[in-house]
Amino acid sequence: MDQPHRAARVEERIHALVERRLHAQGWTPRVVPYVGYGGSGWVRVLARVLLMPPGSPRSVRTDGRGWRRFVSASASGVPVTVTVGGHTHVVPSTRDGYVDVRLEGADALEPGWTHALLSVADAEPVEAPLRIVGPATTLGLLSDIDDTVIVTMLPRPLVAFRNAFLVREIDRRPVPGMAALYADVAAAHPDVLVVYLSTGAWNTAAALNGFLARHGYPPGPLLLTDWGPTDDGWFRSGPDHKRAQLAHLFADFPGLRWLLVGDDGQHDPSLYAEAAAAFPDQVLAIAIRQLSVTEQLAQHGSLVGPDPTTEPAADTGADAGAERRTPQVWAPDGQALAAALRVHGILPPAGQRPT
Repeated sequence: MDQPHRAARVEERIHALVERRLHAQGWTPRVVPYVGYGGSGWVRVLARVLLMPPGSPRSVRTDGRGWRRFVSASASGVPVTVTVGGHTHVVPSTRDGYVDVRLEGADALEPGWTHALLSVADAEPVEAPLRIVGPATTLGLLSDIDDTVIVTMLPRPLVAFRNAFLVREIDRRPVPGMAALYADVAAAHPDVLVVYLSTGAWNTAAALNGFLARHGYPPGPLLLTDWGPTDDGWFRSGPDHKRAQLAHLFADFPGLRWLLVGDDGQHDPSLYAEAAAAFPDQVLAIAIRQLSVTEQLAQHGSLVGPDPTTEPAADTGADAGAERRTPQVWAPDGQALAAALRVHGILPPAGQRPT
C-alpha cells in the first residue's frame, strides 16, 4: 500500500506531539456534534473530537470572532460512543479528530428530526441532531453556501481571510431573497431534505448554523471539509469534495430528486451539470445565482464566464441530452430564481397553495 503524502505524514507527527503535550497539561477530549442524517435503518453521524483546556465551557460559541474557531486541537484515535435508535456503537475519531460514519440498525427512528447521543471517556453525552428521511420524502434541496446564501466574496483572498478569521457571524450578510426561495420550496414540499454543501472548514459549522437560523434558512446538515493536507497532497480539492458528497447523497437516497442551488463564482455550474449528466433521474433542476459585475470584479479582477446580466447558454461541459432533460435557471437573487423555477413548474405559481 502506498504511503500517505509527505504533508500528511508531517501533519500526523505534529498532531501526535501536540496531543501528548496537551494531555500532559490536563486537556481532555470533548465531542463537538454536527448535524447528520439518515434513512430507514441507518444514520450518518458527523462530529469532531477536540482537546479542550480545563474549565472550558461545554457549548460552542457562534458569535465570537472567526479566528477563535480555528484555535483548537483535534484528538485522533479517541473512542466515541454513539447511542442511536436503541443501539450503541463505538467508533474512533480519525487523524484530524473527525467522526463521519454510517451506522446500521436504527430501525426505531421515525421520519423527521431526532438525535444521537455522543460521548467520550467520562464526559457527559452531547446530542447530535439527525434528519431522518422517510419514504414520503421525494425532494432534496442541496445548497452551496459561499455567495449562494451568505456573502463571502470567495475566492478573493483578503476578503475571504477577513470573513473567516475576523468577522463575527452576526455581522455577515445574507444573499438577498435566498431564504425566501428556500421557504417557498419548503412550503411546496414540507418534508424536503435540505443539505448545505461547501468547501468551507468544519471549524465554522456552529457559526454557520447560527447564521442560517438567524436569517430564516431551513435547518439541515452541513457537509464541509478540512483545510489540512490529504493522503494525496498538500491541499484538499474543493471540486473533488463537492463531487464526492453529491455522489454520496445520491447513493444514500436513490428515491430522491434534487434541486441543486449554487453560484457562478467558482465551480458550481460545471459540477452540477456533471451531476445531472451522471445522475439524470436524480437531478430535478439546477438553480445558479449569478454574481453581480461588482462581485465578479472583486473576486477575479475581471468578468469571468457569462455576462452576469444575462442567462448563459446551456453549454456547461455536460452531455447536451442530459442538459435538455434537466432545467437550469440563472438569476442574480433568490426572488428571480424563484420566478424562473415557477416557469419550469418546479415551484407552484405565486400565491397558489401547494397540493
